Amino acid sequence: MKFFVDTAEIDEIRDLAATGLLDGVTTNPSLIHKSGRDFMEVTKEICGIVDGPVSAEVVALDHETMMKEAEVLRKIADNVCIKVPLTVDGLKTCKALAEDGTMVNVTLCFSANQALLAAKAGATFISPFVGRHDDNGFDGMDLIRDIRLIYDNYLFDTEILVASVRHTTHVLESAKIGADVMTAPPKVIHGLFKHVLTDKGIEGFLKDWEKTGQTIG
Repeated sequence: MKFFVDTAEIDEIRDLAATGLLDGVTTNPSLIHKSGRDFMEVTKEICGIVDGPVSAEVVALDHETMMKEAEVLRKIADNVCIKVPLTVDGLKTCKALAEDGTMVNVTLCFSANQALLAAKAGATFISPFVGRHDDNGFDGMDLIRDIRLIYDNYLFDTEILVASVRHTTHVLESAKIGADVMTAPPKVIHGLFKHVLTDKGIEGFLKDWEKTGQTIG
């Protein structure tokens, strides 16, 4: 499973990239606003930190303007992935960009039917929002299972990018189902390292080592 981080905070991206575990970055207008920085500037900086896809989202709602915005965004760097909403115009844009060899992340997916449409439009990634799905009384993991089944049935190349990840269990269940990618806030990714028994074991080892009176080096 590929690990993307869902943030526009440069320091957090650098920190995770240093682990060697980071495969890409997803951003959106809300995350850019939270960073307080210029959209183009921060996207370019992120693209220089990671080699993998960096999702940059269009804000237009009509196909023609989406294409104009996409043309600007994909000039930022070779690893920019254009992010479009799952609407009729968004999928028109997806198809046009995909045919031109541009990576496309179709976002705001809440049904397997929508995911099927995105795959037929040539999406590189489909982003089902599991956390928001859970918030509205549905099981986000059931959505991932349905999409995985459909994509496997028809051998679609579109990768399932699990988004709106709220906790480490979302990551675990997505991996068990066979999702291709997950994107999560830095806090959730850091939570994957944590286990009380690991912390307890380290504490015990250090206490015993101190008793030996030895040093390494």
